[in-house]
Amino acid sequence: MRENRAHGLLALGGIALAALLAVIGHLNGNDDLNPWLLTVSDFAVSDRGGVVDAAMAVLAAATAVLLPALWRTGPGPAPGRPVAAGRRPSAATALLLTWAAGLVIAAVAPTNQPGTPMDAAAHVHRYASVLAFLALPVAGWLLAGHLGGRAGGWLRVLAPTSLLLAGAMVWAAYPGGGALVGLAERLLILAEVALLAVVAATLARQQPAGVAAHSSSCSMS
Repeated sequence: MRENRAHGLLALGGIALAALLAVIGHLNGNDDLNPWLLTVSDFAVSDRGGVVDAAMAVLAAATAVLLPALWRTGPGPAPGRPVAAGRRPSAATALLLTWAAGLVIAAVAPTNQPGTPMDAAAHVHRYASVLAFLALPVAGWLLAGHLGGRAGGWLRVLAPTSLLLAGAMVWAAYPGGGALVGLAERLLILAEVALLAVVAATLARQQPAGVAAHSSSCSMS
């Protein structure tokens, strides 16, 4: 499907841009901020409205671009086959929307400055971030069966890995006294962005229906 391929490529471009913006935000951040001990949100609040916030918004947009393509893609080992009745990935797309909304809310509602008490906006930021971090790996697990093939295999690895890293981040933030919470969060983000990239790349590799049919007929002859 040409539309799915275009959506996948556009999403991949958005994911790459978001990653670039996040790196720039870290390189241009306050030298007093330690990326191993402080979260990405701590970097974002030090440069309010800057490139880290923009990275979250771009990643949310890249996710939204994938939704129509996933809705058109049927389940099974061959991505791009017609959608069977009742088999659209409703739960997965709802969770992807939750992830995207969580990113936008986290970008709009800043966390507190490091070392200061949490205010109402910081609490909204925290709960939106937690919801986003949990929604994406569950969506990835559901999409593993929908997309099938090699993509499904990768998603079945990245989804539980993301949940384990989320648990490691919670442990680092509370029982661990904040030790290496920044590292745990960045590993979590890396795993979740990789999960999203697998979905986008799978859609980007889809051939137009005519090309796929021609390839299939050539292989049978």
